[in-house]
Amino acid sequence: MSRIPLIIYEEAVGQTKVLIDRQLAQNGRITNMKLTLLHSPPAFHSLMEWYTLKDEVKLFMEDREINLFCHAISSQNNCLICSTFFRKLLIDSGDNPDLPHLSVREKILISFGTYCVSKPNEISDEFFVQLKTLFTDKQIVELTAFASLMIATNLINNVLHVELDDYLESYTKR
Repeated sequence: MSRIPLIIYEEAVGQTKVLIDRQLAQNGRITNMKLTLLHSPPAFHSLMEWYTLKDEVKLFMEDREINLFCHAISSQNNCLICSTFFRKLLIDSGDNPDLPHLSVREKILISFGTYCVSKPNEISDEFFVQLKTLFTDKQIVELTAFASLMIATNLINNVLHVELDDYLESYTKR
């Protein structure tokens, strides 16, 4: 059970209602995490910067790479909502998130994502050299910032026990 109740649309006022309407218009739905974050529009806005960074990352990574990277971070963080969301994206694109066929680049991205969660102070110089053969300094900074916002999203969902959205139920790992 969620520790913080979801904002109820009919009770929303001011900027919160505007933000809900914007999400509904853009996406056709609003997630439980966003309805939780909207208790504080500044908190909502800070985590919505994930999308800004995603747009930057898309300049040098394919959608599949982004989804694998975010799935690795969210799985390592045991975030049911985010890991299931990225499972859905991978499955819907024809991938098997439990046994994906990975390129060397994708393996490095997955490793980097899991290191960012579990061992950020233990990323070896040797691993970082591999990362630098694939990405520029600017791209590594953007990728690391993107990972940090993914981790922050996981934290919100995990700490506040945000409930899994209904549309993700059939995608949970069994």
